[in-house]
Amino acid sequence: MNPLTGDSAGTLPPLVDPVPDLTAEERARYSRHLLLGAIGDEGQRRLRAASVFVVGAGGLGAPVLMYLAAAGVGRITVIDDDEVDLGNLQRQVIHSVPAIGRPKVDSARERLAELAPGVRVEAVHARLDALNIGALLEGHDLVMDGSDNFSTRYLVSDACEIAGIPVVWGTIDRFRAQLAVFWSRPPAPAVAVTLRDLYPAPPPAGSVPSCAEAGVVGALCGTVGSMMAMEAVKLITGAGRPLLGRLVLMDLLETTHRTVTIRPDPSRTPVTSLPEGGDDICGVRPPGTDDVPTVAAADLAAELADAGPSGSVAPVLVDVRGAGERSIAMIAPSVWVPLDSVAEDAADPTGVLGRAAARGPLVVYCKSGVRSARAAATLAVAGFSGVRSLEGGIEAWTRDVDPSLPGY
Repeated sequence: MNPLTGDSAGTLPPLVDPVPDLTAEERARYSRHLLLGAIGDEGQRRLRAASVFVVGAGGLGAPVLMYLAAAGVGRITVIDDDEVDLGNLQRQVIHSVPAIGRPKVDSARERLAELAPGVRVEAVHARLDALNIGALLEGHDLVMDGSDNFSTRYLVSDACEIAGIPVVWGTIDRFRAQLAVFWSRPPAPAVAVTLRDLYPAPPPAGSVPSCAEAGVVGALCGTVGSMMAMEAVKLITGAGRPLLGRLVLMDLLETTHRTVTIRPDPSRTPVTSLPEGGDDICGVRPPGTDDVPTVAAADLAAELADAGPSGSVAPVLVDVRGAGERSIAMIAPSVWVPLDSVAEDAADPTGVLGRAAARGPLVVYCKSGVRSARAAATLAVAGFSGVRSLEGGIEAWTRDVDPSLPGY
């Protein structure tokens, strides 16, 4: 007996009612589905009737979008505010070289039109926030969360908890991934489980590296995105046992895969509203870094240019990113002290940081300015004075000072 659903199979009723019939062309296109007893004609007609909202057209969104469209989902809405970059193509297989510089949602919509012309695809080139998510979710049966940041993940979870819409959720990191289905109002006797039952609150900003900082193997995106699409098919058609109340943990490098049960937190206060004003659920800066002085990229470049025998002392740049990031691009000259080594090095007067501070005021930089703010705060506690964080990190430096540096 499944404790979440009250039956041995763990199935849920189909999420949507079927359309009356399929065309001859649709029967030919989806013939392999029609042969499957768990889907069949009725299941395919349910897929045709379904409306799915996809958050993100990136690493997870790419395979999700392609397999949902190929499966015959009738209406797909995709939202993403980003443009295609060369570094995306290693994993975001829905895009191609000619799409570089274009909005990801436009690239995705065109690819899906080639793959499945009968599917209605709506592209929203915008940032999802607390002000627009409610209206955007209206009329959709299911949400696929392929976002790559904690703020959006919790925003999506909270909005879907309020609306009672199920969420297929996936997250990836290097070679590892997690996958689950959340639903605040599933049909009885299933038990409601949301992201906040699993992880009550997002981690502090900057404490968990993003894929852009830590890296991710491309095949992991395809694996997890395909599994997310399968969860959508199961929910829409009523086939099989969805992952509601279960969390899949996988490591492709070790080829391990296990499933654990998620139970509702009886002490958790249900979410009934989103932050007013569209504020992010996660803070932009890590705790304890609000008072860290910052310097803009253009201003830092001017300081470096003005320094010299007759000018001011040149700032010394400290790179706190990982070795892989530094191998892609760096601001020269700069010393390298990875973030997890900053506190230990700062405690050693003969360390890299101590010797660097003797040469001039320190300016710490990372990819976007979050980790460097944490490092600067750590150095201030350790007794270093005048330490600043490069606002916007090497991304801002590349944009405003040295466009020749490769992005990542």
